Amino acid sequence: MENTNSIPPNQKALSEALELSADILKNLELNDMPLQNIALKTSRLARLLNDFDYQKIMAYEASGYPKFPEGTPPDIWILAVKAGRVYQGQDLKEFMYLESIGELEEALRTIDTSLAAARDPDISISSANPSQFVSAGIKNLVERNYIRANASTNAKRLASRRNLIYQYALQRHYELKFSGIADDIFTRARSKVDQRIGELIPDAVQKFIAIYENLQSENPENWSNAVHSCRRILQDLADIIFPPSDVCHIVKSDGKERKIKLGKENYINRIVAFVQDKSNSERFEEIVGSNLAYLGDRLDSTFQAAQKGSHSNIVSRDEADRYVMYTYLLVGDVLTLYEKT
Repeated sequence: MENTNSIPPNQKALSEALELSADILKNLELNDMPLQNIALKTSRLARLLNDFDYQKIMAYEASGYPKFPEGTPPDIWILAVKAGRVYQGQDLKEFMYLESIGELEEALRTIDTSLAAARDPDISISSANPSQFVSAGIKNLVERNYIRANASTNAKRLASRRNLIYQYALQRHYELKFSGIADDIFTRARSKVDQRIGELIPDAVQKFIAIYENLQSENPENWSNAVHSCRRILQDLADIIFPPSDVCHIVKSDGKERKIKLGKENYINRIVAFVQDKSNSERFEEIVGSNLAYLGDRLDSTFQAAQKGSHSNIVSRDEADRYVMYTYLLVGDVLTLYEKT
């Protein structure tokens, strides 16, 4: 089930959405509310998450899909396909059913009344024309079969509506719970890094503030600016823990030794050299070193693109988020070693 969010919701909306998704799942599992009402609650859940397609879908599920004399417009048809309302007729043509969940529920509630109305006439064969009685009986039998078949179809459709809502609420619930866990983990890491680097490099605090503000923007240029700030933080960190030097440094990689430069612009090399000098764990060196090399290459390419006049080569906020998180985690690891010196 694809998430069609276009604007990230704020933290307050996410918290409300998590609570609402749990409430919807409870309603469905306990069957303590009409499904039509649950669909409306799910429409609100989609709205909180800025999931505009499913906001419309759930609203249509509750109220019924609109009817048009000239046929269903393409945008409505696409939503109906997503919602699983399109079916194939006997002539292999595709159709969609428009009834709301409430109409499907009402049709099932009135099946007993409809069957009672289609029962065989209470006529004695001795006092009636036998052919009329047989004809009426056949007619009522056909009607009862039609009612039962229609009820079966409505029951299947209603079950599919329940499953649509359940699967949507369940997926969003787990996504929100996971994002909350990830946010808690990152918040703890960020808090430690903020405090440590704030004490070590006071000027970096302003860079962190700039990063937070740039990530909240809808402008891709600001996302690139957040990544540039990460580069500058790593440069500042390198200057503190391993100042620039004209002397080359020997590092080990894949069992081989190689020389690396430690000049002003070789800030990643200097951090790698510091990690190798201070760490007692080869595995720690491998992880931090490889991540630093990857991150450094990406940050440098972003910076160089900006220097050449390219406004941005960070194509999404998610990409910027990743580099910021990588920077935090790596800075945290490096500062752990620095505190032990």
